[in-house]
Amino acid sequence: MTRKTYDQLRSARWFAPDDLRSFGHRSRALQIGYDHADWQGKPVIAILNTWSDISTCHSHFKQRVEEVKRGVLQAGGFPIELPAISLSESFVKPTTMLYRNLLAIEAEELLRSHPMDGAVLMGGCDKTTPGLLMGALSMGIPCIYLPAGPMLRGNWKGNVLGSGSDSWKYWDERRAGKITETQWMEIEGSIARSAGTCMTMGTAATMMGITEALGLTLPGASSIPAVDANHQRMATQCGRRIVEMVWDDLTPSRVLTRRNFENAITVAMAEGCSTNAIIHLVAMSRRAGGDCAVSLDDFDAFSRKVPVIANIRPSGDTYLMEDFYYAGGMRGLMKTLADGGLLHLDTMTVSGQTLGQTLEGAEVYNADVIRPLSNPIYQEGALAVLRGNLAPDGCVIKPSAVAPHLLQHSGPALVFDDYPALKAAIDDPDLDVTPDHVLILRNAGPQGGPGMPEWGMVPIPTKLVKQGVRDMLRISDARMSGTSYGACVLHVSPESYVGGPLALVRTGDIVTVDVPARTIHMDVSDAELARRKAAWTPPPRRFERGYGYMFSQHILQAHEGCDFDYLETGFGPAIGEPAIY
Repeated sequence: MTRKTYDQLRSARWFAPDDLRSFGHRSRALQIGYDHADWQGKPVIAILNTWSDISTCHSHFKQRVEEVKRGVLQAGGFPIELPAISLSESFVKPTTMLYRNLLAIEAEELLRSHPMDGAVLMGGCDKTTPGLLMGALSMGIPCIYLPAGPMLRGNWKGNVLGSGSDSWKYWDERRAGKITETQWMEIEGSIARSAGTCMTMGTAATMMGITEALGLTLPGASSIPAVDANHQRMATQCGRRIVEMVWDDLTPSRVLTRRNFENAITVAMAEGCSTNAIIHLVAMSRRAGGDCAVSLDDFDAFSRKVPVIANIRPSGDTYLMEDFYYAGGMRGLMKTLADGGLLHLDTMTVSGQTLGQTLEGAEVYNADVIRPLSNPIYQEGALAVLRGNLAPDGCVIKPSAVAPHLLQHSGPALVFDDYPALKAAIDDPDLDVTPDHVLILRNAGPQGGPGMPEWGMVPIPTKLVKQGVRDMLRISDARMSGTSYGACVLHVSPESYVGGPLALVRTGDIVTVDVPARTIHMDVSDAELARRKAAWTPPPRRFERGYGYMFSQHILQAHEGCDFDYLETGFGPAIGEPAIY
């Protein structure tokens, strides 16, 4: 591999020439307090930091960025921190998914417009991982991802609590009258105990693991708990490594192939991934270009041959991400898959080694947390893709988190046109509903939500909760939190807001879901559907100005990854380097 020289670096075009424009760049750097020795002969490293005062998952990033800088300096680079939108999943309304592409745009343009030779991407909370990576892949300079890591286990009166999963569980118990207000408040103060992402196998843990499987993190980085000293050392190692990556010109295009993305899908299935993994990985693969693009069909094909072996909630019953780390973490899980012939070991990683080389010496220390392939917690993968006259472009369910009797189910639809109507009805003691009903929420997709909020885990009606019902079939064009569980069919595509078949179903129609057969069907004739379609009126436009207006004009459907059409690799030629005048 031929190493770059200083005059070949992007940053040298800003700082090195003896001209008036570079004089301005140097003088302004001096104004900040830097010296010529800070940048002369060195690569400039961007540290894209998604820290903010309200980003709970990234609250430790204020310190971690200093540890990244230390590593960059140790390796002879010049670190520059660039703040990026934080996208705090816990607080942003209506959903951070509305702003994932905004972060992708910001990441790409921050790197393109500044004198940056490489980047450390600091993320972890659900949409920050795909947002940062999508932008960095489009930009194309060397980059390495620093995952935030999971928080510590929750604990209430000796009971281990998991983010999200136990919130839903105990909320139902409170609605059923089995948890007091005092106990509920105790749980509230016990479930999130430290910095870091959700410690269940939610979207954050899923996407951090996928990124390691892609080869875009240091080996083992994705499962280190956020407050573990190993996480601090990993941050510094990221800083050192990105400097070497710049000199070696190890860009994403030299790391990623379709085989990397197939590894990512394999790991997603084995770890019991969030349903959100499909949307994000499809979008990332389409940004990577070439033959990298994956589809819903790829996910379904891999789900039939890759079992769930990570015994982590919500697919598992007991363990959380802290346990997963102690059991061998992502390297242990991938070593298990590799020994079973399920991974491409010749794929490159940002470490400069192949995946196979990075897995040498990896072990599993607790075979109940990371199961052998011969003893999975679920025989097929975590996700299944269904198609039929209700979802011609596909929809998604997480079979490993579904009550078994609902994997094949027919029942009458109970339809809600929006989330406020759903919420108002769910607690109605006189609601005409039985456990056999199929609850349907529509107008909650990419355009209808707007932004495809996490409304897909439709609550069980209170009257049924009090009868002991804890799962029933629910269908929507929304998403759900990766920490959720239950018989929720999600991402129905095309969405109802743009006239997809979900817009045509009526209360009382018989709906059938057959997960083993991968089908979803409403028992309505084609002629009747055509009559309903002719009578359908599009809902009013959600946005009239600003970012939301742009979003609604360009957002793709769920099966296409919900990227903006004009940001995908195939939309048009890539922009060249910015001119320096």
